[in-house]
Amino acid sequence: MRCMSKLAAPLLREIARPTTLLEMARLSERLGARVTLASETFQHTGSFKFRAAYNLARSVPQTKIITASSGNYGQALAYACKLLDKQAIVVMPNNSAQVKIDAVREYGAQADLIDVNAVSRAARVAQLAAEHPDAYVASAYDDPLVIQGNASLGAELARVAPAFDFILAPIGGGGLSSGIIQGLRANGNATPVIAAEPLLGNDVARSLRAGEIVANEREPQTLADGARTMSVGKHNWAILRDNIHSIVEVPEENIAQGTRLLFTYANLKVEPTGALTIGAVLTQRDFFKNKRVCCVISGGNVDARVYAALLAPNAK
Repeated sequence: MRCMSKLAAPLLREIARPTTLLEMARLSERLGARVTLASETFQHTGSFKFRAAYNLARSVPQTKIITASSGNYGQALAYACKLLDKQAIVVMPNNSAQVKIDAVREYGAQADLIDVNAVSRAARVAQLAAEHPDAYVASAYDDPLVIQGNASLGAELARVAPAFDFILAPIGGGGLSSGIIQGLRANGNATPVIAAEPLLGNDVARSLRAGEIVANEREPQTLADGARTMSVGKHNWAILRDNIHSIVEVPEENIAQGTRLLFTYANLKVEPTGALTIGAVLTQRDFFKNKRVCCVISGGNVDARVYAALLAPNAK
């Protein structure tokens, strides 16, 4: 059921785990659509980000890499650098999920915590780059090597039969959705890709409406912490503006409900960002009714306290 594009074949052969495909009858009945989950929760470091991080870390000659991340890319890069005997410095908001901060450190990288209200991620990365001129500065999403790594997931989904009516992917900076599109098209698959974006941080949706990149005024404090980006990446935008089918703007309550539904009906522990695609189906029930939809579940790294609060009986 799976194949690898020429771009991504070495990545998957060497180390990345194939995505886990799950069809849950009760979840599909609850959502009113024929849903297949493509879960990256079992990927190395618990999210799809390992595909991108390993591809980048093994492709650049530098032995020191600096990046900024809410956590998933940071820990993926930390682990990739550990495997490749390289060093990573990860700039992270000080309110990142503690489980992600801990993982970055446990993989041997430096977690550089900042108050994003006092200094932006980009400004701190620039400071560190000046201190370490021999380092490669890696974007978590806006880099051709990141897109190429994420294309490995699109390559896998390209050969699933029968074909999906739509593939839904979470979106923040756009690295995953643009990579999936690239992997699909490289394998001759024209399945439409729809992005699921938090309504609180809907810069990509606004960019599509405007026909140009429109940034958020401040880092959006959505439950979906992996989508707390200021704007879509330029490399990603070049792919998305003409190739993304549409974007569903997901309210916070539907992100939370999607997280609960995946626990109840799929037995999956998923971080809120990973539940964006289920939230998108909830948001646009009529559009997705009876359609065969692949929902990409991007990761499962969530703090226990946050997760417990989301699952509480009175949670909204």
